[in-house]
Amino acid sequence: MKKLLALALLVAIVPVANAATTTTTTKSKHHSSHSTAKVSLDSARATALAQVPNGKVESEELEKEHGKLIYSFDLKVPGKSGVEEVQVDAMTGKVVNTHHETASSEHKEATKEKQEAAPASTKSKP
Repeated sequence: MKKLLALALLVAIVPVANAATTTTTTKSKHHSSHSTAKVSLDSARATALAQVPNGKVESEELEKEHGKLIYSFDLKVPGKSGVEEVQVDAMTGKVVNTHHETASSEHKEATKEKQEAAPASTKSKP
């Protein structure tokens, strides 16, 4: 019973505390075409933060991946290199994937995303 009460308090407090500390530093991407999410960003963020003790949101994104609409959160843990990526299903609110990304893999992913987002005319030619 105490664990349930503690979890309920955590879910209620974490989004408020997190919003106060990360609002100005969080990179957030939301695509208007993905407005069909049934789970709110705040709820998905609380779910992700519950997976990573002491994690702080470094970036968050609503995206379509492998045909599913998901929230993707990069959570930084003090004293640990890289980030923990937590993906939450935007339709059910369930965690679909968690994994650690090293600084090197983060850089590669960011580079790949920039290349995919660049218009065809601005991509480098051989």
